[in-house]
Amino acid sequence: MNKELHEHEHHHEHEHDHHHDHGDDCGCCCDHDHEGHEHHHHEHEDNCCCDHDHDHEHEDHEHHHHDHSDDCGCCGHDHDFDHIAKDKQRIYIIEGLDCANCAAKMERKIQAMSEIQAASITFATKQLRFAADDPESLVPQLEKACKTIEDEVTLVPKDNTTAPRIKKESVWSEHRSDLISIIAGAALFAAGMIAEHVMGAGISVTLPIFLIGYLVLGWEVLWTSAKNISKGQVFDENFLMSVATIAAFCIGDFAEGMGVMLFYKIGELFEDIAVDRSRSQIMDAVDMRPETVNRIHGDDIENIPAEDAQIGDILQVRPGDRIPLDGIVTEGESRIDTSPVTGEPVPVTATAGTEVISGCVNEQGLLKIKVTKPLSESMVTRILDSVENAAAGKPKIDKFITKFAKVYTPIVVILAILTAIIPSLITGNWGEWITTAITFLVISCPCALVISVPLAFFAGIGAGSKLGILFKGGISIEALKNVKAIIMDKTGTITKGNFVVQKITAAADLSEDQIIAMAAACEASSTHPIALSIMEEAAKRTATVQKAESIEEISGKGIKAKLAEGEALCGNRKLMDQFGIDISRQESGEGTEIFLALGGKFAGHITIADTIKSDAVDAIAAIKADGLIPAMLTGDAAGSANAVARTAGIAEANVHAQLLPEDKLNALKEIRKQNGAVMFVGDGINDAPVLAGADVGAAMGSGADAAIEAADVVFMNSSVSAIPQAIKIARATGRISMQNVIFALAVKLLVLVLGFVGFANIWAAVFADTGVAMLCILNSMRILLKKFK
Repeated sequence: MNKELHEHEHHHEHEHDHHHDHGDDCGCCCDHDHEGHEHHHHEHEDNCCCDHDHDHEHEDHEHHHHDHSDDCGCCGHDHDFDHIAKDKQRIYIIEGLDCANCAAKMERKIQAMSEIQAASITFATKQLRFAADDPESLVPQLEKACKTIEDEVTLVPKDNTTAPRIKKESVWSEHRSDLISIIAGAALFAAGMIAEHVMGAGISVTLPIFLIGYLVLGWEVLWTSAKNISKGQVFDENFLMSVATIAAFCIGDFAEGMGVMLFYKIGELFEDIAVDRSRSQIMDAVDMRPETVNRIHGDDIENIPAEDAQIGDILQVRPGDRIPLDGIVTEGESRIDTSPVTGEPVPVTATAGTEVISGCVNEQGLLKIKVTKPLSESMVTRILDSVENAAAGKPKIDKFITKFAKVYTPIVVILAILTAIIPSLITGNWGEWITTAITFLVISCPCALVISVPLAFFAGIGAGSKLGILFKGGISIEALKNVKAIIMDKTGTITKGNFVVQKITAAADLSEDQIIAMAAACEASSTHPIALSIMEEAAKRTATVQKAESIEEISGKGIKAKLAEGEALCGNRKLMDQFGIDISRQESGEGTEIFLALGGKFAGHITIADTIKSDAVDAIAAIKADGLIPAMLTGDAAGSANAVARTAGIAEANVHAQLLPEDKLNALKEIRKQNGAVMFVGDGINDAPVLAGADVGAAMGSGADAAIEAADVVFMNSSVSAIPQAIKIARATGRISMQNVIFALAVKLLVLVLGFVGFANIWAAVFADTGVAMLCILNSMRILLKKFK
């Protein structure tokens, strides 16, 4: 809405003389004074959920989902980043990172540096995000710290403007050296087993075969372990596997020592493939950045890198192509599939002058678009950044698992040492108890635990983005799965925010078309939403609208105009009362009412109301089916709010109307007290205290750009059905992450107990490490395959 609209004083009657909160419902026309309406699109950067001023006064702020000591819940980022200038923050890709537990160690090591203000490593995207006064100068130091944990890693600056140039390599070409060593090792293992069990060969034949096979398979593990020990990194999977397999050789179990290494290498390979595939699957779902664009240069069309396209360039978009950058159609007509960005399945029509956003697909005609935003600022990059930053926001369960793994590994190692020594001293059976201790050691590797939770949340974030639901962090998903009530704004959330003539009542000697034509003549010079809806209805009915000879605006009441038919009055009840027009027999409708009088007599009245979104009824039914309480907070009049609530399926007891911003917060607190954690959904034009007071704040994508920055969750397609979809994704993510944790711990505990009583060997221990990790990864990927309706 433009400033002219906001400053235009236009006065009709709703059902109350209440100056309702325009921050909630613009254009409802309860005795409007639009000069007070300037805050409709207030700047969320100053007072929104994400970057809001924490000094705003509401005593219940501690209920908000921020854990200020740890995380800013609304963004999902480590809270420290929120108060650090963007120019002090950097994002680097950690090339060569292939171990989730190592990533957790690197993060702790970097966070411990005195120069670092904040740091976060996301294993799923291999990204290091950090902040410091002079970030560039610290990169060599950070790389050195990472290399103490994984020797092969390097830090590469992340370039947001460069589209992916990832080659889809086959498993063979991607993991060639691992596959060759596994095939060679498997052949030698088979030869050793045949020599030992079929041919009955002695140790002089079998030992060299198993030893050569062991070195072919495990030389890299042994070498890495030796390097890590020299750097003080002892308790990692390479060390554990080296100790376990060497000990097996020392006690004469040559076949077991080599077989375990073979099994371990196969498990590691499958785990790497599963991680790579899951990572690329999730990123493919959200990374829609183009590599090149077709720029029109005179009569020629040149194919240039997408990052080289400038604002004002004209691009050609062929049928079937994805719209590469945000822009405006200058020529052509087509239907645009917006589902990759918004999740909305119905295509929209685009003609000259239509704004189009990158990532959508041009379905039919040839289009020329004028670039309005470069690649780094276009929607495709913003969505990608949102998902990647969300992945960096660690939910509490993720942090708990990382801390748990840090304590758990040394405890298991100590138990292993005690198991090897104490029972052996008592029984004298060193071989048996050393084998049991080795089993303990291999089980202690925490990779399955460390990778299972973040990958589940990352998959949840990816699943949401495919439906046009942007979660701002794992912590948002974690908070969302626990909400008990969904509180919705009315205008722009449940309703479309476009005011439409619902009913025309005409006096006996006039027609509906005459009434709308006269009202349109009175309102012709106004840009107010109510006036525009009258003009639209007149145009729809092809009514003849004559120009008024004169128009006089009566402040707070309406308009007096001289028409061809005579002197007309168009406005609210106060206007009719002022001029002695009897409207006592007119029933009040549900919505905004405009009364019309002609020649001092009542001529008719028009009821105007907002229209409910087409999916609102089904979505609210789905919310209730999920066991949640739907509620409405609005500044609008009670009659209008109750009418919308009745149609949508919200109980009247849960409708809170005619609320000022401070009243809204009190109503939200009351709903929370009755039901538990709450989610607040608005169209991005909500007051800061309400967003801040909610456990999860969500914005409809139709709001201002600032709203997308403000909320914990953004519904890009602005549909009400996205609310139950988001709840289902959050619940599925929570369930699957918990399944992963329980499964990983249960299997490890079971093998530990079985190992202690002599029923589990090192083979079972390796399964409890790499096998469980792989199964947890595959379980996490189920989120991407689920249909959330």
